[in-house]
Amino acid sequence: MDNNTAYFEKLLAQNGLKRTGARLQVLDILRGRDSATSQPFLEHVVGKDVDRVTLYRILRVFEEKGIIHKVLDSQGTANYAICSGGCSEHAHHDEHVHFNCDNCHRIFCLEKVHIPEIKIPAGFKVDALKLVATGICEACNKTLENAANKHPNN
Repeated sequence: MDNNTAYFEKLLAQNGLKRTGARLQVLDILRGRDSATSQPFLEHVVGKDVDRVTLYRILRVFEEKGIIHKVLDSQGTANYAICSGGCSEHAHHDEHVHFNCDNCHRIFCLEKVHIPEIKIPAGFKVDALKLVATGICEACNKTLENAANKHPNN
């Protein structure tokens, strides 16, 4: 058994979830990517192994248990990423900036960039606070710079 599988099995057990091939597959896909993953992409990757309803249920229960968090891209498509350590069924702690690249359309969790504390007027209760920055990611920026350097007259 590889380290990821052992980690995923422990994660499922800690959250009172049964070990299933579909759950392990979804966790493996999400862990293996450097950006948040859309449900359509997940559907494509899992193919006929996991039907759409089962995938939806897996994502929903993972989000409820604090295993993953959801962020919407600029088109309103749900994207999912593995939560960092402090999330649980009772509280998500994903108060970091999400970066949506306008070029490749990937969403990155910038976990080292925290959302500053915001003072809310008395009588208001914040349930969630999300900050999405848009622009060009590091990889796309390098590609665009290289292209510009090859064709300086354009």
